[in-house]
Amino acid sequence: MAPQHSTVARLKDVAGVAGVSSATASLILNGKTDSFPGGTIERVRSTASELGYRPNAIARSLTRQRTHTIGLISDTIATTPFAGATIRGAQEAAWAAGHVLMLIDTEGDAAVERAGIDAMHDRRVDGLLYARMHHEIVEVPEQLGHVPTVLLDARATTADFASVVPDEIGAARSAVSHLISAGHRRIGLVQTFDPVVAADERLAGYRHELEANGISFDPTLVVRNELDGVASPALVEFLSGPDRPSAVFCFNDLMAFVVYNTAQRLGLSIPGDLSVVGFDNQETVAKWLDPGLTTLQLPHYEMGRWAVEHLERLIQGEDVSPEQHRMPCPLVERQSVGPPKNEFNEVNQSNNE
Repeated sequence: MAPQHSTVARLKDVAGVAGVSSATASLILNGKTDSFPGGTIERVRSTASELGYRPNAIARSLTRQRTHTIGLISDTIATTPFAGATIRGAQEAAWAAGHVLMLIDTEGDAAVERAGIDAMHDRRVDGLLYARMHHEIVEVPEQLGHVPTVLLDARATTADFASVVPDEIGAARSAVSHLISAGHRRIGLVQTFDPVVAADERLAGYRHELEANGISFDPTLVVRNELDGVASPALVEFLSGPDRPSAVFCFNDLMAFVVYNTAQRLGLSIPGDLSVVGFDNQETVAKWLDPGLTTLQLPHYEMGRWAVEHLERLIQGEDVSPEQHRMPCPLVERQSVGPPKNEFNEVNQSNNE
């Protein structure tokens, strides 16, 4: 029986117990066994197992010029439960490729970001993910040009870096198409005041799908509201006037929550009087609203996986172009969409005549 050790077993401990030199033990444990008899190979391996020996990862990485580590530099992803699936997707893909994921969350501090990237370089990471909590167009730090890098939920101002972001335009088109398929023609958009990429692209998708279906864009059907959970007077007026929309597409699920509350105050039923589609599929909002909210799923998990898988191709030296990938946002159907009341009644009347 091998002796028990309270400290981490070293290579020389394995060699001593197995009765071989450290060089012999190293060769065998690294798979170079051609020159040794089977009994010696088995003795060294079993001794290593009994002692709980693990190779020195740092020493092996220096020899092989790989650390099998991927760095992830983010602004606030790690401190935001909403985007935890991004980390899970990246981590699972990294692990499958034999990498450990090292995360630094900067909370938007530029000094912490610079120090974090330097720390990643000091640890000789094989590649880096540069991530944002929300879809952004960013100036990529010059430090990132030294190792393979992929942008996650962000796009660079140049075309030098691969990136993955949600397909905001395509998702907005899906939302509007879903409402049109339910019979709606007067479809409103409840926007944010924030000057963010997602707002611009969701507006573009909204307009595109309306016009693709022969519905003219009406700027009076776009209303803006703060992302503070409170309905503005403009939103209340928008939903209470005689020419109010029969359906609304909301910038996100929080905005849809505000629409639900406002509709209740105005005596409007959902979806009887007003159909609603959100965006994000926030677990704490969408499925707990009554009725459940039809919304678009932000593909956090899928983006995390794609970023690591593409980064792995770069690490392996594949000749791949810096792809700008837009990840689809699936429609999650619940009970907040129905036929428009007026058009539905008119159809029924004409069918009965």
